[in-house]
This record gives sequence, C-alpha cells and structure tokens, in this order.
Amino acid sequence: MSGFVPVLTVLVLLGAATSAHAAQTYYVRTDGGSAGQCTGLADAPYPGHGKDQACAWNSPLVALPTHDMARIDGGDTLLIGPGDYLVGWGAPGLEESERCYGDARYDCYPSAVPGGRSSDQRTRILGRGHDAGCAASPRLIGVERVDMVFNLEGSDHVEIGCLEITDRSDCIEFHTDDAVRCERDSQPFGEWASVGIWAKNSRDAWLHDLDIHGLAGRGIMAGGLRDWTLERVRINGNGWAGWDGDVGDGSSNSGDIVFRHVEIAWNGCAERWKTREIHGCWAQEAGGYGDGLGTASTGGRWLIEDSNVHHNTSDGIDLLYLDEATSTSVTIRRVRAEANAGNQVKTLGNALIEDSVIVGSCAYFNEKFDMTWSDQCRAMGNAVSIGVGDGQLATVRHNTITGEGDCLILTSGGGPSSTIAIEDNALVGNIDFLADADGNPGELTCGHYADDSRAKVLFTGNAFWNVKHDQCPPGDNLCGKAPRLADIDLDHFQPAPVAGSPLIDQATGSRGGVDFLGRPRPHGAASDIGAIEWQGEAAAAPGSNTGETRATRDKAAGPDRSGTTTATPAQRRTGVLKLPGNAGWCVEPALFMGNPLVLMSRPDFARCLLVLHAAWQSTARPGATAYRASHRAAPTSGTGGNGAGP
Repeated sequence: MSGFVPVLTVLVLLGAATSAHAAQTYYVRTDGGSAGQCTGLADAPYPGHGKDQACAWNSPLVALPTHDMARIDGGDTLLIGPGDYLVGWGAPGLEESERCYGDARYDCYPSAVPGGRSSDQRTRILGRGHDAGCAASPRLIGVERVDMVFNLEGSDHVEIGCLEITDRSDCIEFHTDDAVRCERDSQPFGEWASVGIWAKNSRDAWLHDLDIHGLAGRGIMAGGLRDWTLERVRINGNGWAGWDGDVGDGSSNSGDIVFRHVEIAWNGCAERWKTREIHGCWAQEAGGYGDGLGTASTGGRWLIEDSNVHHNTSDGIDLLYLDEATSTSVTIRRVRAEANAGNQVKTLGNALIEDSVIVGSCAYFNEKFDMTWSDQCRAMGNAVSIGVGDGQLATVRHNTITGEGDCLILTSGGGPSSTIAIEDNALVGNIDFLADADGNPGELTCGHYADDSRAKVLFTGNAFWNVKHDQCPPGDNLCGKAPRLADIDLDHFQPAPVAGSPLIDQATGSRGGVDFLGRPRPHGAASDIGAIEWQGEAAAAPGSNTGETRATRDKAAGPDRSGTTTATPAQRRTGVLKLPGNAGWCVEPALFMGNPLVLMSRPDFARCLLVLHAAWQSTARPGATAYRASHRAAPTSGTGGNGAGP
C-alpha cells in the first residue's frame, strides 16, 4: 500500500498539469512585435519598448518559425489581423535556421501547423473576422522563391480559414516565355512563391473561406490525406495547376475528400498581381500542366458539389487515377464545369455525376496567350470521360452536357459485370472543333462512344440533339427534338429549359431531390430531363438560340477566339443583378470576383452563379521532400488520359 500512494500522487499531478495546459489564443497583427517583444497573447499593438509585452506578434512566422519549433501548441488558435504578411526570406519575424539562410531562400517556409488534439480540439489558423463573413481576409504573400506559403505536412485536426494566400509577381515558374518565367537563378528572386498550401500525411483538416491565387506553381499541392474538407475555397490563376495531388511517394488519399462551394479556375495561367488580370496561359505541349484538379493514384470517397471548375488549361476535374478499390468513389453534384482545355470531367471506378452543367468548350483558348494548337481539346476534348473496372457502377443522371470535343460522353474499361447508367440527361452536340479543323467541315460531336469496353451501358430517358449521325441509343430516349434551352450557343450556354421545351416532365426516373439550382424536383407531373427543373419561367430572351437552329458555323475559327490579353469579368461588369423569380438581389459580379466568399455563402449560390455567368458571357470573355527535391529542376509535364471516338 505504501508504494501505491506515491504512484497515485504522480498520476494526479500529471493529470492536473495536462488539464492546466488549456488551449490558448494567440494574435498576429501588422503593428505587433517580435517573439522577444510580445507574448502574442493579446490583440494589441507593440507599445514600442520593452520585452515580453502583452501584445500581438507581427507575423505568422513568429508563431510558425522556420526552425520548425512552433510557438503554438496543438489545439491553440492563431488569429491573424487584416493586412499583408510576407512569408519567405526578408519577411518580418523570419528567423534563420538550419534550412533557411541566404543561399537557401526557397526553404524559408513556415513550420508545419501543430496537429490538434482531436476533431473537437483543432488547431486553428484563422483570419480575424472569420466569424463575420471574412470581409477583410489577411493576405499571406510568398516571396523570394519560397517553396510554400502554408505548411500542413503531418498536420492533423486543423482548421484553416479566412485567409488570402498569394504572391506579388506576375510570373510562372519554368515558363518557356522569358517575359513570363520567374527568376530562379540570381538573387534576389523576386516576390513569388511556388505553392500556396503544401500538405502531406494530414488527417481531418477543414479548409474554408480561402482565396488561393496567383502562385507561380500550384495553388494547393496535397496528397496522403485522410478526411479533408474544403468549403468556400477559391483556387484560381496559379501557373501550373489548381490542386495537384502528386506529392511523390505516399500520394494516395483515403476517407472523405470533400469540395463544397469551391471555384477552381484559370489554372495554368499567370495573374497580374495588381489587377488579377489573366495572362501567359500555357499547357502541356508547351511544357506546363494546367489541370484544375488532378491527382496521382489515389483512394478516398471524393465529393465535389455546388462548385464551379472552369477555364483551366488542361482538364477541369481529373479523377482518372482513382485506384478502383471497392471503398473508392467519386460523386460530382451540382457542378458547372466549362471551358477547360481538355476534358471537363474525368472519373474512374464507382462514380455518380448528377444535376450538373458540363460545357465542353475545350477550344476556348485557341489562339490565346501561349496555348499551342495541340493543347486545344486535349484527349480529344470529350466533355465527360468515365472509366470503370470489373463489377463497378458509374451513373450519369440529370445533367445537361454540351461540347465541341469528339464526344459528349466517353466510356472505357470494364467487363460484362460493369454497368454505366446514363439517365435523364440532356445531350446537346456542336461542331467537333478538331474534326472540323482537320478537313471534316461540319462534323458533329458524338453523343456517346465506348472505347475498349465491354461494360453494359444503359440509356434511359435522355435527350439527344445535334449529335453525330443523329445518334439515338436503344431505350426510352428522346431524339431529334430541339431542346428549347435558354441558349444552346456554346459561347454563352444557358441550360434552363424554357416554355414548350420537350424536356419538361419527361424524365423517366422517379428520383426526387433538388436540381442544379437547388430547386426541388419534380415540379409538375414528373421531373425534367437535364440539370435544371423548369419552374414555369417565361420564354427565352429574344435572339437567343434555344436549339431550333443546329450548329453550322466554323468552329475552327469560332467567335472571339483571338487575342493575347484578357480582362477579368470583374473588369468588364458592374451593377447589381436581380435573381429571376426571386425578390432578393444577387451580388455584384465585381464583388464575386474580388471576394467569392460573399457569393458562395448564399443559400441560393447555384442560382446566383448561373445569373452571374449569363451576365459575364454577355460581355467579351477573358481570353515535402520528394516534391521539394524534384521541383528545383524543371519538372516534367503532368499526365493526362487519352480520349477516343468514332
């Protein structure tokens, strides 16, 4: 018994010590002080004298220094005030370390965020105002060729929110154009950074209300993840890719990988840091990459919903490298994918694509920027590419799909035990861009083509219009009738059916739920074919092409496909738009481009997005170790699948 009392006492003391270490809140503000001057525990400026004062730090690098010994603990909160904060060599708060010194400026990135204690006790790195709409997100600016602005390697149970992550340069790393290429050989390198957020071996992360743009390489480079969620995140205008999941060995993901209210756009392009004007777009044939979202071989249950993936210089959503495990799947729901230079959507394995608008204007970049002819409609430009393995099911339902690639839907792989169900989709063809330019004038896109596949393909309740050979598969499909959409012209495609559309009440499935705009279906006797459920709106605007006129124009030239510089939609549009059929008001397009979080937070996000898209189209359109070791030499191009068609 005498030995029991000391042991019990020690255990009690240890428990008390653990309990005493309550989570702390630290502060960063532009008028704060260094680690020696301020404790970081008060949201107050440095008074100008003294040590260990009750005041905020002056840089996130004080909390997350380059010597990899963070001054915050797991479960703590770091609140960053409005303003600009440099990350990299020469930044306030930077401390030289074994990896960060004058001749290794690229390694002057922050230490990894310490992992939280649990899902209920996350480590939080947040902009002040995160709980009030993020009106003035602090800006983290990578400089001097720093590898990454934000480091989540090994970071579990973390929340990152209400931040802008960017650099202050117009360049792209390794670009073939001297006027666009970043300076990598001579110091000073300039105010550019390679990657916005780097993550590897990270679990249970919640990223929200982030604007990641203008990086010289990737917006997010992340792999080896488990249970990650992105909400209201914008990944735009990054020189190599938006989300690149290839981080070397250990890139495969698991658990739930969720993208919700996310915009991924203009990746493979540079951004003028002062104006956010797009320039210098390039892709794989010129030595770049350009996917909006791409991965290495990966598992995980992927969900992408209520999102917009557009104008990336290769594929939009490339999930062709899923590992086909029974636990691996992808769901794409209420997504608009448009004007990506390759395929708009690629999947492999068990998949569900529903209630989405897919506009395969894959030649949008023709004769623009630094894009080559061979980059137009990469992988034949099929709008949707679906691969399956044995015993797997892919379902494509209630989508509106158009395009100018080889086919609207390409399926591949699988045997007799595999099934691809294509149900209640509106499929609207156009002139096949590549075929038309290759001496087959007027050739149309095909509706569907099976490439090297023995999978069962079941067509039910689809509408086919203006497709090659007037394709009309067996089954209860609607063929040869003009769809009467608000506008089927590829350059300002509006998918809503109008009064008298043959799509109304003609879906064969009994599925309910909501449509692309978040409105309930069915509305009427039965659901409508396509992504949008007609609610009794009036006819289309005068002058729009509702589908009665088949595509006949020369798409090799196409409308407004010339020019080398482009203004962003925010520079083209002003004013407030009213939502049709709604007494409320939408937001200024300029506000959407400057702060998409305002739009994404709306309950009627999808409807507002559609209205803004229509307004935009009415104007002239705008033209870590394995990685860190490899990217210092010129990297190889990203990979992409090969399409095929009849």
